[in-house]
Formats: sequence, structure tokens, C-alpha cells
Amino acid sequence: MRPGKVKKSERRRKILLELKLRPHVRISELARQFNASTETLRRDFDALAKDGLIDRAHGGASALSQRHYPNLDTRTAARIAERESIALAAASQVRDGETIMIDSGSTTIELAKALAYRDVSCTVITNSLPVAMTLGSRSADVMLCPGEYQGDENAVVGTETLEFLRGFRVDRCMIGASGLSVDGVSETVRGFAAVKREMLRQASLRQLLIGSEKFNQSGLARVVGIDELHSIFVDVRPQNELLAALKRGGVDIHVADTPSPNA
Repeated sequence: MRPGKVKKSERRRKILLELKLRPHVRISELARQFNASTETLRRDFDALAKDGLIDRAHGGASALSQRHYPNLDTRTAARIAERESIALAAASQVRDGETIMIDSGSTTIELAKALAYRDVSCTVITNSLPVAMTLGSRSADVMLCPGEYQGDENAVVGTETLEFLRGFRVDRCMIGASGLSVDGVSETVRGFAAVKREMLRQASLRQLLIGSEKFNQSGLARVVGIDELHSIFVDVRPQNELLAALKRGGVDIHVADTPSPNA
């Protein structure tokens, strides 16, 4: 007797599991294993590649190759004053009773600290364990996404995460990113682009927190175009072509008060 068909979300979860066990899988092989057509598996592979979860290869896929990018611990230890000032500026806009999606990253962890310090009574949906733990000990209600755990980032990603996020509509989304250029917001960390994209899609107000060292930088995966943002929080005002692109996109620019290093 042939095995029953596997649901889409379960198929994609199993594809990711297979790639943890071996470096490469083939469409034809998994089609037989999941009792699905090769066209169905090809769509699964294309979707996972678009979400930044696998490397697409001819006839199949490979485990995502390791690309050089500082992990969360390294990023958290850098440019602390700048990230704190950006986070404080962003947190000052959040009001009691709001619903917010916050993604994983060094700057959004600072945002969680700022919201906790202000003791804002809000509902937060996040894929970040540090964000959840920081806010969960205060007056915020926290919902932690399910998904595939990434130890280096202390966060979850994957198809389960995206499906969970699609079940909500929130007042605002506040995300970080690897880069901001005239081409839009981009991300380097595996799986994060898809999570950011989905969070932005579910929010009435779409906001980006980003340091000036990431201006005119491009990550591996594009998240959204500049015109899909409502506002950005930065430590230094963008200049030249990037500033012009933000103005054309109607994006509000909030420049945080960063303490002088000599203060």
C-alpha cells in the first residue's frame, strides 16, 4: 500500500530535516518518499529557497552554505550606544494596548529592553527568544512563534513560523535588517528575510530600526522595497541617493539622539 500524501507544511519541514542529515537531496527521491509529484516538490524547493532556507541546485537542493556574517553575540557587543539610542527612539512611539511584531536581531533586543524599561502594556509576537524573555517578565503579553531553532541567532525560522505569523494582524511591525540601500531592505541571516517579510505584511505600520553602518549595504536576500516602509529609526541621517530614495518612498526618518563618545 502506498503511503498517504504529506501536507505541504509537513513536506517542507521534512525537507529541512533531510538536509540536516545529509548535504544534498534530489527532487525525484523525495517525491517518491512523500508520495507527491516532482512538480509539487519543485514548488516546495523553490519556496524554501526564496525564504532563504536552502540552496537550490539542479534536480534538488543543498543545505544552506555558511556565509560570513557576525552571529548575534558578536553583533550584540558592537555599537551598543547607537543601538540603544535607536531602540529608545522607537520604543517611545509604542502605546499601551498596541499589538506588535518584533523580529530577531541585536537592535530589536535593545528595543525589547527599552519597552520593558518603560513597562509598556502591549502584546508582542516574536520569533526571538531574547525578545520574548525580556518582555515576558514585564507587563507585555508575549507570543513566541514556533519553528526551526537557530542557535547562533537564538531565534526560530521556517515554514511553521511563517504560517503562525499569517494568523495575526497587528498595529505595527518593528524589524531590524542586515542592510538598507536604494534597492530596499535586505537580510543575510538564514531564513530571516521571509520572517521579516511576513511580519511586515501583517502590520498596519511598518517600521525599520537600523544603524548607519548598514546604509548602502545589501544582504543575501531582499526583504521589501523602500516604498513598503512607513518609517525608519536611525542613529545618523542618511545622505545622497539613499536619502533621496527614502523621500521618494514617503518614508519618515527618525534620527535618535546618540550620546557623544566624550560625554
